[in-house]
Amino acid sequence: MDKRKRKNKKRADNENEETLTNRQGHPVTNNQNMRTVGNRGPTTLENYDFLEKISHFDRERIPERVVHARGAGAHGYFTATGKAGDEPVSTYTRAKLFQEEGKQTPLFVRFSSVIHGGTSPETLRDPRGFAVKFYTEDGNWDLVGNNLKIFFIRDAIKFPDLIHAFKPDPVTNIQDGKRIFDFCSSSPETFHMITFLFSPWGIPANYRMMQGSGVNTYKWVNEEGKAVLVKYHWEPKQGIKNLTQDEADKIQATNFNHATQDLYEAIEKGDFPEWDLFVQIMSDDDHPELDFDPLDDTKLWPNDTFPWKHVGTMTLNKNPEDYFTEVEQVAFGTGVLVDGLDFSDDKMLQGRTFSYSDTQRYRVGPNYLQLPINAPNKRVATNQRGGQMQYKVDLGEKQNPHINYEPSTIDGLKEAKPTAKEYTPFIEGHLVRESIDRPSNTKQAGETFRNFEEWEREELIANLVSALGPADKRIQEKMIALAEEADQEYGRRLRDGLANAPKGETEHSKPISSKEGNDAPEEAVEKGHDAEPY
Repeated sequence: MDKRKRKNKKRADNENEETLTNRQGHPVTNNQNMRTVGNRGPTTLENYDFLEKISHFDRERIPERVVHARGAGAHGYFTATGKAGDEPVSTYTRAKLFQEEGKQTPLFVRFSSVIHGGTSPETLRDPRGFAVKFYTEDGNWDLVGNNLKIFFIRDAIKFPDLIHAFKPDPVTNIQDGKRIFDFCSSSPETFHMITFLFSPWGIPANYRMMQGSGVNTYKWVNEEGKAVLVKYHWEPKQGIKNLTQDEADKIQATNFNHATQDLYEAIEKGDFPEWDLFVQIMSDDDHPELDFDPLDDTKLWPNDTFPWKHVGTMTLNKNPEDYFTEVEQVAFGTGVLVDGLDFSDDKMLQGRTFSYSDTQRYRVGPNYLQLPINAPNKRVATNQRGGQMQYKVDLGEKQNPHINYEPSTIDGLKEAKPTAKEYTPFIEGHLVRESIDRPSNTKQAGETFRNFEEWEREELIANLVSALGPADKRIQEKMIALAEEADQEYGRRLRDGLANAPKGETEHSKPISSKEGNDAPEEAVEKGHDAEPY
């Protein structure tokens, strides 16, 4: 449509040529918050703007994953301690896989980068996905998270915008630091994650030597139906190693599959990687004594107040037999929980729970759970029928094949009887679209900066200066202001670095994983060797 036709389009009274609408033409009055019961949640199913936005986002790429496209995976098992730290784990949860010391549960894990494509280098600056599928006797449990323990945003309605900003420019198809910082400088809750991402923690040395985290806040429920808030942490027994940008550049020059190769070869030679699983536990309330909301996934829970409790160990001991069949087609979802595990009102978790399963039905198909890598290691009996690529019917042993509905008196499937008291939290509040009361956007970023070693702080500032250098001066000032708010030294070093950076704004910035990325096209011409056509 040309610009003249656009001008003739009708407008609502509260919109102009810059007003955001959905595809029904409705002006979007709040693009920052889902509709929730009170500003802490839970969310409601009638979040039309969110559902339309995230459903479209889930379908933006075919058939590659929109995010987490580049991945590696392995089979293994989880061994429980039967405890949460020094206490019986049953104090907090009735989930069977945790109850007995020495109990082993088979699993599959997929590591990944987030933003970049399926064959992108594994040295790029990016969070790393850390997703584990437990094949328990009660069905599958998916613990889906990242290597970094926090996230950029706290409300799922902003997720498509976040990823769009980090993905390549829709016109040039080049990742552009100016677009990234344009979004992040206007979304101050991202600053803690930016502090981690642009430090050496943004480039793990490999998959075996990185941490993992559930990122979101979940709940554990015990036999009495009492619940606690819980955070999950994977700690590698191999130790933790991260790379500077220069070190990553040198590796990328010779091998862009180094992390996949490292994982595969370690397992092949019997050097099985292991991670201890720890949890942090908090009572299920809003904790007004804290200066942040415990459901805010841009925040760390201080471990001196909420100590880590060891609950088991993961061992990876078998490589996939076929990459596509297992690593590519494995499908995770944050809503895949077993008895004794539950959701919190974490807005990101509730949004992800719709988005992940919705994405898998689009990407792999409505019968994706019939694939062996996704199917539980137990009996399945459903009333679901048809759909693309169905290759079997999930009939119960005594189910009448004519009856694919419930209830029925003629040999249809029956509901299971509850085995323990259901958790029934009390929910009360106005339905609103509001941010949480305790955003505390920069305090923990300052604490993280001060906790870094000096070489990590130097690397952080150098990477930020490199990526921010070509950005609009207004964006630079907003990022400096966030750094100053987090820590005066942080802000001063960033301001001084940008003041001494090469001047002259280019039309486009550079990818965030390159210090000299703008010169690469010219270097390729200058260093290229002439050849004759054939």
